[in-house]
Amino acid sequence: MAYDEDLADRVRAVLPPSAAVTERQMFGGLAFLLGGHMFCGIVKDALMVRLGPEGASRALGQPHVRPMDFTGRPMKGMIFVDPEGLRGDALRQWVDAAAGYAGDLPPKPAAPARKRR
Repeated sequence: MAYDEDLADRVRAVLPPSAAVTERQMFGGLAFLLGGHMFCGIVKDALMVRLGPEGASRALGQPHVRPMDFTGRPMKGMIFVDPEGLRGDALRQWVDAAAGYAGDLPPKPAAPARKRR
């Protein structure tokens, strides 16, 4: 397992009530998408949060928050929140902030149908 199942269940419990929220295996973990836009996820035991460049920059000043970095280069607009930063109502606040950011993004175009061979 590449992600903490307990954390995944906790995230599911605080997701915005929307039929547009889906789950997908991504980044070696689990990602949650809103209208096709990834907004948060779980990699190992950390919460991955998409806040945009300005929001992520502000968040990096908070305890237990670090840049999201897979390849030696941080991903712009995204952060990791370690388990210590997800206690109490903090998890809901991070998920709500990420969903708010994703909800303001332009709609994703429909994927073209794949041709059968």
